[in-house]
Amino acid sequence: MTFPSLSVRSLLLTALACFATSLFGQSQAAELSHQTWKFDDVTREALVYVPALAHTKPSPLVFAFHGHGGSMQNAARSFHYHELWPEAMVVYMQGLPTPGKLTDPEGKKNGWQSGMGDQNDRDLKFFDAVLASAKETCKVDARRIYSTGHSNGGGFTYLLWAARGDVFAAMAPSSAFAVKATFEKLKPKPVLHMAGESDPLVKFALQKLTMDQLRKLNGCAAEGQPWGKFGTLYPSTSDTPVVTLIHPGTHTFLAEAPALIVKFFKEHPAR
Repeated sequence: MTFPSLSVRSLLLTALACFATSLFGQSQAAELSHQTWKFDDVTREALVYVPALAHTKPSPLVFAFHGHGGSMQNAARSFHYHELWPEAMVVYMQGLPTPGKLTDPEGKKNGWQSGMGDQNDRDLKFFDAVLASAKETCKVDARRIYSTGHSNGGGFTYLLWAARGDVFAAMAPSSAFAVKATFEKLKPKPVLHMAGESDPLVKFALQKLTMDQLRKLNGCAAEGQPWGKFGTLYPSTSDTPVVTLIHPGTHTFLAEAPALIVKFFKEHPAR
């Protein structure tokens, strides 16, 4: 697993110590807690859900990423993983103004870095800081850590798979694709990819290419079988299946998707 340099790591741990009393230890019941981290002179934010049992029992941890122009609040409302999987810790992280590859070239809207090294890897550092604080203040089940995101957040999920792949048990990107430099660093892992056949932003043909490559990477069977609404499961002899959740819509996050993503995550702890 790749970590920041020792100097950067030291800064992150110092920041975590400063915020230790206000991080993961404060969420109650089904409530979301607004948390902050500060490093590189920038304050980063997330909405965090921590079940009470996470302080005494190893618990799953889900990272959920909004799309370009989105927010942690919108992500919490549309994804609502903390309601569907109340036994799991859930983190809805907030992006920063970022130039978009498809829209917003001036970077006025919030988003995530699209490649390794972009924006000095600020979002990978943010992820490292949040994961470190979760492990310091809660009992994280290392076999059940997951990432999911929509659009730019789905692209960042692919980037996390490439850069921090050993951390995760399974991934679930939506309306996104993995660029060549990212895909070349992926190792086989269970993945659910959701795509709209009429997506006007991230063209379906591009997403289909990524899904085809994922099935090849994971050594999946050529023929799939039905899996949930719109879903097709492609089994793998290495226990790294691919689920393609293809719907006839556009660049949207289906209302049915969160429950299916939680189902997929529950089925796939790390081996």
